[in-house]
Order: sequence, then structure tokens, then C-alpha cells
Amino acid sequence: MARSRWLPDQHGAWAMLTVPFLAGTFLAPHPGPAHAVLLAAWSAGYVALFHGQQWLRLRLRRASRRPAAARCHVRPGLVFAAVFLVLGIPLAVRHPWLLLAAAACGPFVAVNTLYARVNRERALPNGLAAVVPACGMLPVAGRLGGAGLPWAPAAACLLYFWGTVPYVKTMIRERRSAGYRRASAAYHAVAIVAATLLSPWLALPFAGYLARAVALPGRGVKVPVVGAVEIAGSAALLLTLLLVF
Repeated sequence: MARSRWLPDQHGAWAMLTVPFLAGTFLAPHPGPAHAVLLAAWSAGYVALFHGQQWLRLRLRRASRRPAAARCHVRPGLVFAAVFLVLGIPLAVRHPWLLLAAAACGPFVAVNTLYARVNRERALPNGLAAVVPACGMLPVAGRLGGAGLPWAPAAACLLYFWGTVPYVKTMIRERRSAGYRRASAAYHAVAIVAATLLSPWLALPFAGYLARAVALPGRGVKVPVVGAVEIAGSAALLLTLLLVF
């Protein structure tokens, strides 16, 4: 089976999964092998959930026309779920508080599953809900490495990745919506203020995020360029967090 059938092609989601985790890992005083195991388990859990939600969406809506469309998600989902359990169970035995972190993700996973069930995965609330557990991995990784609960860098990640949800819509699905553009620009303006309260240095990358939210929509930017800009934005956030906190 082709790699595209096993791994989600949502490139922005991978940045959202890894940037907060890496920030929490390298801001901790004692990063170690457990972080690599947790990252692998976290990634496998995400892929397993993706396939499970796609199976549910296709099973409920398209089974009568394309029964194989849902079935193609069964094997990848089971394989990645098994990887998640094999890696995650020993970690949870050694660090039982990880079970509380997993439980805290539950309501957001439930929201994403509900939107998948009704075939509305691109809805704005669904995207915003998906951001929360991803950014919550920053304090999880931090605590695993002996830190406290680094809430300020986690809040900065939340501000950035929440902003990517409406911004990307203005570049692709809602590129003709003036209302979405105004809402995205307004959010990014407020985000600069909030980020500056966390650290004045955060005003620098967040000013760049506002500039791209104002300048790029409506200019016919190609999707690969949109992705490249977001990769640069995510890298800038990670570098800033590691330098500031």
C-alpha cells in the first residue's frame, strides 16, 4: 500500500504535533530517551485516530457506493493503534500521570470524532479543538523532562496554531470570503497583544504572522507556497520559544 494510504497528508497537522512537543522537550532540564518514545507513541496515536475517524466518516456516508473506501483505513488504523499501545503502555506504567494527560485529551478527540461522523472535518470549531491537545503536549513533554508546567510557551503555541486555522482557510477554502479575512486579521492583531504579555520577544514572530494574514490572502498564492510559509512560521515559533523561555 502506498505511503499516502498509511500516513495523513495533512502537513500542517504534523507541524502542530511536533513543534509544541519539541519545545517542551528541549525546554525541560532533562530531555531523554523517554521523549523519543513518547513522540513516537503520540504520532502513532494521531495516525490511528485519523484512520479511525476516516473509517467512521466513510462507513456512514459512502459505504453503499464505495465500500472499499472505508476498508482501506482499517489496516493502517489497527497497525498504528498497536504501535501506540506497545509504546504507550510501558510509559504509562512508569509515569502514571500520563493517563491524566490522555484523559484530558478525551473531550477534544470526541469533538473531532463527532465532526468526522457528520463529514464536517473542515469546520472551524473542529480545527480549533484539534489544536488544544497538540499544544497540551508541550507541558506534558516538559514535565516528563523534569520541568514544572511551562504554561507560557504552551499558551504561545496555542495562540499561533489557533491563528493558522482561520488563516489557512482564507488561503484555500475561504479564499473568496472577505469576512474570513477580516476575522483572521483581527485575531492575529489580538494575538500580538496576548503574546507580548507572555514575553515582549514574542511580538516579533507574531508581527510576522499578522503581516502574512493581511498581505497574502487574495493574491493567488499556490498551496505549496502556503505550506512553506507555515513551515517557516512554525520553525520561527519553535526557535523563539527555545531562546526566550
